[in-house]
Amino acid sequence: MQLQELNNRFSESSAELLLCMSCLNSSDSFRTYDERKLICLAELYPSDFSTIEVIALKNQLATYIIDMRTSEEFSSLRSIANLAKQIALPVATATVERAFSAMKIIKHRLHSSIGDDWINDCLVPYIEKDVFDLIPNEDVIQYYQKMQNRLIKL
Repeated sequence: MQLQELNNRFSESSAELLLCMSCLNSSDSFRTYDERKLICLAELYPSDFSTIEVIALKNQLATYIIDMRTSEEFSSLRSIANLAKQIALPVATATVERAFSAMKIIKHRLHSSIGDDWINDCLVPYIEKDVFDLIPNEDVIQYYQKMQNRLIKL
């Protein structure tokens, strides 16, 4: 009856996603770990995982489960939520440190003579370089050229 209720509430792809996610449950030393399901989870997101990355993931998962099962830091975790908190905190900390490092570079180079709005405008492209590298310089020049009349053509 419970299985039928789940089937009625969730689509097949949602159910597959939940089953794959359950492999990350850290209780009982990752008892529910299943490498095949985790690879399937990566394959559900083709825009995030290329074919080469999925192949590399197969090798990385073996190391992952060994590390998880032998680490005191992770062996005490009892849920996926605890695992997410344990893993996400260093990532969040690194992101904040990266932003402050970028701000420090920009502020230092400009001799701390700029306002908050202008520094924010400078920091976004600096921090998100990989996104802005995809925009051709010619497109940016054309955009600014069309904004207002200029004394000279850019």
